[in-house]
Amino acid sequence: MGLLLPDFGLFFWMVLSFSVLLLILKRYAWVPILKALSDREKSIEMALMSAENAKEEMKRLQSGNEKILKEAILEREKIVKEARELKESIIRDARHEAGIEANKVLENARTAIEHERVAAISDIKKLIANFSVEIASKILEEKLSDEGRQKELVQDYIDQINLN
Repeated sequence: MGLLLPDFGLFFWMVLSFSVLLLILKRYAWVPILKALSDREKSIEMALMSAENAKEEMKRLQSGNEKILKEAILEREKIVKEARELKESIIRDARHEAGIEANKVLENARTAIEHERVAAISDIKKLIANFSVEIASKILEEKLSDEGRQKELVQDYIDQINLN
């Protein structure tokens, strides 16, 4: 197919290796990340619920209302900010690890392709050498089958040696 379009076998192995990579990432990376995000979301929800309860209690008590409300809002914003930072950090780390793994898979594929190319070139060279030997032996066999031709060829070689 050439350099622009991969062969079906290469395409098959690339798809297979990429699928295996995705399965590994799904099994070992995405599940823990989603679990961590879910746990963090639950803790944020619990913190928000406790902030809401504190808010209702402040309404009932009416003393120190604004101070407690401001603290709850600040804490909620802090928790949400931390959650966002943690989420972004986890997603960034997961993308980075996936990129590294993808690069490793691509490098392994390139190495395998290079080895296959070298092996193919070696095989072609061996075939060409074998064909050359067969052709030469058939030519010599044909030229030397006639005794007169043999003597003539030997005489030509002797004349060439004398000239050199």
